[in-house]
Amino acid sequence: MGLSERDRRILDFERSWWQRDGTKQAAIRAELGLSATRYYALLGDLTDSGDAHAYDPLVVLRLRRVRAQRRRARFEGRSAGRPSVK
Repeated sequence: MGLSERDRRILDFERSWWQRDGTKQAAIRAELGLSATRYYALLGDLTDSGDAHAYDPLVVLRLRRVRAQRRRARFEGRSAGRPSVK
């Protein structure tokens, strides 16, 4: 089916949001006209999209890796931000 213009804008934003001034949430609202909740829902859907992977494989693979780390951390019962102590 391909990516919509909004989908491409979301992926482009995710690639470079930290270069903007202010908070990510404010930049999402200002540049995309979306709430942060809606943005992350759409971004999650794009993470599983083959078209999104073809458009920007680095961003999609990074998002998949972060999602897998968070899922693994929840399953193992610790915070995703802290390494395990062994």
